[in-house]
Amino acid sequence: MTIRSVVLGCGSYLPQRVVTNAELASRIETSDDWIVQRTGIRERHVAADGEFTSHLAINAARAALAAADVDPQSIDLIVLGTSTPDNTFPATAVAVQNGLGIHHGAAFDLQAVCSGFVFALATADNFLRSRSFKRALVIGAETFSRILDWNDRTTCVLFGDGAGALILDAQEQGGTSSDRGVLTTHLRSDGRHKSKLYVDGGPSSTQTVGHLRMEGREVFKHAVGMITDVIVDAFDATGMSAETIDWFVPHQANKRIIDASAHKLHIAPEKVVLTVDRHGNTSAASIPLALDVAVKDGRIKKGDVVLLEAMGGGFTWGSALVRW
Repeated sequence: MTIRSVVLGCGSYLPQRVVTNAELASRIETSDDWIVQRTGIRERHVAADGEFTSHLAINAARAALAAADVDPQSIDLIVLGTSTPDNTFPATAVAVQNGLGIHHGAAFDLQAVCSGFVFALATADNFLRSRSFKRALVIGAETFSRILDWNDRTTCVLFGDGAGALILDAQEQGGTSSDRGVLTTHLRSDGRHKSKLYVDGGPSSTQTVGHLRMEGREVFKHAVGMITDVIVDAFDATGMSAETIDWFVPHQANKRIIDASAHKLHIAPEKVVLTVDRHGNTSAASIPLALDVAVKDGRIKKGDVVLLEAMGGGFTWGSALVRW
């Protein structure tokens, strides 16, 4: 027997305001055709004035708790993946914990940019499997609209705001790949690539928040290889393959990267969950947002094998295989 982190439920939240490509084209030199052709993005959600990352995260957490039908007081661990915290400190996870009325256990943020949710999931999984905690709330939440240069058409068209969450429960399982829950996770980082995707500010360096800067072609060039690397590791660790998984839920950065990765791995297009057209790149929030869409529309069902992957600034990248 072994302990597995079993998914009890998921939830998500998107700000009300929708910004279409047409609206962006009215403000900067771009067009709907240009954006769709290069990214697959048609619209994105943007947080309202006074709406913070913690507000998005709390709403997503409440939706996940309702879907799982569990008492918030049963949560003893909160791990929040975000690159856009409410404050430099304390951790936004602590604001979420307090907002949910939880005053026990541990809550902390995890910063791995667009890989943040996969890193947070792996971290919570390891805590649960070590029996340090019993039930975890794992969240990806971002307000990337706050760190964009809205005059830079190469970056401002790509990103959106949102939050998604999962409830994980430590349960005894048989110790095979037929178990429910998180089956394997694989995380990587390589700081040599910082200049290709970063924010040009921070408390220690500039005492400002800064703006997102990206070398798009360079990111694309590295993305497919890095993504496939950690997915092959996941398949090797579990004996699974592109044929045996039910769903592929990638980080929703760019449709061309997603399509190229699925093609290289021989994952059938009908297994790929795509939300980038509606959400844009919501960084750490993109995978749980996509998961919630596919659960709600009936695609992802109990017992399905779901492959998750992401790559983000740093570079960071990672994968997770989960039996729902």
